[in-house]
Amino acid sequence: MTQSLTSPHIRHDATSARDWVKTLADYREPDEWRSAFELSVSAVPFLSLWVLAWISLSLSPWLALAISVLNAAFLLRLFAIQHDCGHGSFFKQRGVADWVGRVIGVFTLTPYDVWRRTHSMHHSASGNLGRRGIGDIHTLTVSEYRELSPFNRLMYRLYRHPATLFGLGPSYLFLLQNRLPLGLMNGAQYWVSAMATNFAIVLALGGIWYFGGLMPILVIFLPSTLIAATAGVWLFYVQHQFENTRWDTEEDWQLHDAALHGSSHYILPPVLQWFSANIGIHHVHHLYSRIPFYRLTEVLRDHAELSRINRMTIRESLACARLHLWDEKSKKLLSFSQARKLPE
Repeated sequence: MTQSLTSPHIRHDATSARDWVKTLADYREPDEWRSAFELSVSAVPFLSLWVLAWISLSLSPWLALAISVLNAAFLLRLFAIQHDCGHGSFFKQRGVADWVGRVIGVFTLTPYDVWRRTHSMHHSASGNLGRRGIGDIHTLTVSEYRELSPFNRLMYRLYRHPATLFGLGPSYLFLLQNRLPLGLMNGAQYWVSAMATNFAIVLALGGIWYFGGLMPILVIFLPSTLIAATAGVWLFYVQHQFENTRWDTEEDWQLHDAALHGSSHYILPPVLQWFSANIGIHHVHHLYSRIPFYRLTEVLRDHAELSRINRMTIRESLACARLHLWDEKSKKLLSFSQARKLPE
């Protein structure tokens, strides 16, 4: 029997996180043909389903909507490929990877160069209490929450509510926040990335409106985009927001330990694992982000010890939505009700 995510002993492994980095270096090289294949089997169905949904509008908007819902899964997979391009793990030539990522960014509404930089900041500071704020989900410690005014406590509660994080949040993030290079406002290259992506999006939507009116936008574009965005936000959430995650102060924080033990191993059915491009194997990805997503399963196959770290099933992950505050004493992420029971 494997240990579950909730096991208090799951963090202690025979091999240290730093030693694992040396082992994982053997998996970093992408296969150019495999990468091209993975891109093809994601982009071609996505574009084909878009066309099919548009044609279906003349028969039934509900049929077109159903196709767009299915297409959200391929859009999610394209975002995962964009993610790998940002890490330089999808193609050996960085220039090729960057331009593939930029093109995909038009479909995912994500300016590639901006996202690549903020996501790199997330990787370099994940689990560090002194470096929160960019590329992560806002998380307070119990003591920080207690020091807030009643109004700011309410604001934090509203922010951490599932209706905000997984309802309003994805729409705000992908439709609005991504339009500006927030956090990188002083960098010219990030403004170029954001504005060029915005311009391409406007051109694409303008073309859709010109040839098809509002219906393709309302029935195909928005549903597939928002469903994919919501799935992506949920995946990002459960990758780091679980009970036995890892947060430390600046002086105690260690990059490799935070990567391995502060990221989950999300167990998904094969079809969902395919559409999410193995991103559930997040503890391995965070420890060595240069590994192409299609080689992450090789790592678990060859190193069973890694497959047992921070395992979390879909059913177990649902409880993560009720966790809100980091307790520095117990080293656990707690719900508001659990934190309220702690001594002052």
